[in-house]
Parts: sequence; C-alpha cells; structure tokens
Amino acid sequence: MSPLSSERILRIVIADDHYLVREGVRMLLEDSGEVEVLDAVGTATELVRRVGELHPDAVMTDIRMPPSHQMEGIEAAHRIRAAHPEIGVVVLSQHADESYAFELLKDGTAGLAYLLKDRVGDLDEMMGALRAVCAGRSAIDARVVDALVARRARREQSGLEDLTPRELDVMREMAQGKSNAGIAAALVLSESAIEKHVSSIFSKLGRPGESGVHRRVAAVLAFLQS
Repeated sequence: MSPLSSERILRIVIADDHYLVREGVRMLLEDSGEVEVLDAVGTATELVRRVGELHPDAVMTDIRMPPSHQMEGIEAAHRIRAAHPEIGVVVLSQHADESYAFELLKDGTAGLAYLLKDRVGDLDEMMGALRAVCAGRSAIDARVVDALVARRARREQSGLEDLTPRELDVMREMAQGKSNAGIAAALVLSESAIEKHVSSIFSKLGRPGESGVHRRVAAVLAFLQS
C-alpha cells in the first residue's frame, strides 16, 4: 500500500494532445486510489475552460499542444495560477529543457512542478509532485535543476548578468540585426544614448578593443546562447 494512501483523494484535470498518453496517465493515477481524474482533454484551451468549470485540486499538463505545439501548457499554467492560485500545476516535458523550465518558473515556483515524461511510470514521484503543488510548494526534476544551474553559469560567465535592463533591451534589438539608428528608433532614444549603451555592453562583455563588426557579432552570440 502506498504511504500516501491515507491522504485525501486529489481531484485533477489532465491535458495532453496524445490520446494514449493522457489515458495512460489517467489509468495510472486512478488505479492508485489516491486520485480522481475529473477530465482528460487534448488542448490548452480546453484545459483552462474545464479548470474554470470543475475547480480541481491540481492540473497535470503537457507543454506542447495544439495549435502551435510551442508553450501552450506553460501559458495555460500561468493563466490557471493567476485565476486560481489554490490550484497546483504539474507540467510534463519530454526534455530537460532549461528554457521551458525558466519560462514556467520565472515568476515564482509556488504551486508549480516540472517533471520529465519518463517519470510518468514512477507513481510515487508523480503523487509527490501533485501533493507538493496542492500544498503550494514546488517540485522540479533533478535533471532540470542541473540544466537551470548550467544556464545560470553560462549567463554569469558571459557577462550578461551585469547588464542593466536598458542594456538588455538594446541587446534584444541588436540581436535582430538593427543598427544603432534602428535601435534608437525602436526604443525611442537618441542615437548618442544608444552608442553609450552599446559601448557599456561591449565593456561588460569583455570586448572593448575588438573591431566593431566582430564584437557586435560576438555580443549577439553571447546573448542568444544565454
């Protein structure tokens, strides 16, 4: 018997665009005797709607779902947490991708979990994540934590950690291939102000003496890699 069996039954909604996956997760969780699956849907739009109607204790959702198969699950998680902060969300992913984890957790970790799909067969781990988010805590797969730590290390080594918010704005425009004049127009600043920001960026990234074109490309590459 599971050590969690004495706790109350959790009411959840599942979202995954693959029928076999969502029904498999439903069967696994319901067979535990610890979960009641209120519904299993195939899109993020359906997920948000059914959460509003059913008011579950928690949600378990895939990241990539129709229509674009990008970050629909993460966007739904943020909408659900904003509208219903008492509802926990467990996000499932096929990959230990730090960019997805960062997007999910960037505004706070309370009530959120990020698990890899290969953990689906580990009932104790899934139940632990569900119980954690329902209690307002978080659960993050160890491999995802490693990826986030590596991301942080890359950012610190690149010098981007020292850039101001305005300098990061300039970097985003620079990454789109814009000239100083184009960046100035986009940010509604003077071209001389942009030149000062660009000079500061190059200095902080450790490229003050390189040629203009080379250091601009190098700075953009460091930004994109982080």
